[in-house]
Amino acid sequence: MVGVLAVELMQARDGRIVVNELAMRPHNTGHWTIDGARTSQFENHLRAVLDLPLGSPDLRDPVVVMANVLGGSEQDLTGALLHVYARDRAARVHLYGKEVRPGRKVGHVTCSGTDLDAVRRRAWHAANYLMGDPDA
Repeated sequence: MVGVLAVELMQARDGRIVVNELAMRPHNTGHWTIDGARTSQFENHLRAVLDLPLGSPDLRDPVVVMANVLGGSEQDLTGALLHVYARDRAARVHLYGKEVRPGRKVGHVTCSGTDLDAVRRRAWHAANYLMGDPDA
């Protein structure tokens, strides 16, 4: 195996950690690295395949949180960006250009900073607003 091997872990209701998926490629669980790491999983995958030195996977900030944007009641995702960016200019939003359908992953939001609770609130507010929750 050359390149990125993603291991997706999930916590079961009983608290056990289980392997949900192995992917021999960059994976959506690592999309936070686009904005949150010095070198993203995508760049390091290419470096590995091309036999180039790997870049640093270190965090850009002490805390990085990614929240998925799932299809909800908001159909105009680009229009909803006005609110998201007006509230948090440092939020990083990636919309995938997919048709919005309930539960379908249509994007993600990455926020970073120094305070875990504050960064988590910022990321979840943006994602929830993009999913159609105006009170997020």
